[in-house]
Amino acid sequence: MIEAFMTFKFLQYALVAALLIGFTAPFIGSFVVVRRMSLIADALSHVTLAGIALSLLISGMVSSLAGLNPLYLGIVTAVIAALLIDWLRSKYRHFQELAIPIMMATGMGLGAIFISMANGFSMDLVSFLFGTVSAVTLTDVYTILIVAVIVIVFVSLFYKELLFLSFDEEQARVSGIRLQLVHVVFMIVVALVIAISMRIVGILLVSSLITLPVAAALRFAKSFKATIFWSIVFGEVATIAGLILAYQFDLAPGGMIVMLAVLELIIVMSAERFVGGKHHGKTTRKSA
Repeated sequence: MIEAFMTFKFLQYALVAALLIGFTAPFIGSFVVVRRMSLIADALSHVTLAGIALSLLISGMVSSLAGLNPLYLGIVTAVIAALLIDWLRSKYRHFQELAIPIMMATGMGLGAIFISMANGFSMDLVSFLFGTVSAVTLTDVYTILIVAVIVIVFVSLFYKELLFLSFDEEQARVSGIRLQLVHVVFMIVVALVIAISMRIVGILLVSSLITLPVAAALRFAKSFKATIFWSIVFGEVATIAGLILAYQFDLAPGGMIVMLAVLELIIVMSAERFVGGKHHGKTTRKSA
């Protein structure tokens, strides 16, 4: 097994991509979960599917664009969808949760149209749906690395503002924090993470990698920083182990990674029950 990863370039690319995604998805996911925006990942992933399907359709129709990486258009559509969700939330101030199903329905509808126009599912599209090991390229690795750097820089620069947004939005408004700017950039960063994660995890399962490691960490972490740390640990274990097992047994890496994340959550909750812990995933701003 080790020899295979040392020999084949595509496995090396997949391993590096998994390491980066296992870090970035739970990292930004910690803020997504505490802001109670977990379902936004599902909406953005469905819109990303539409972008991927459109890219594959264009590549098939225009010969000069045959080598176009579908990841690029997927990223563009994810960012546009994130901005539209934010706009819809401003239009439905008393029913902001409507923005997510509206965008999800739009993404599913467009995805179905583009897929049918492309005469059904191709192997390329299936690999994006459930993740793949063999299709990860060096270009994908560079793209994922750039997004990972963006995530780290953004959180480092706006950590205090993100804490206010996550735990006390009203106080953030009073404090004069650039609330709207930080929120918009946060939405864009989430969209970027979702788009780059689909190479390994798959479009249909990417939201799980953003939420499940955080859900496990929340069961015992006593501060927000601890939640971030353990979320990343759980995310890395699930992605690396899932990737290795997927290659070993010729399975979709997305499914294996998600099931390992589910197993981590089950183990943590079972351990919590036996230990008799009283912590129930409540993280406050004071402990952050």
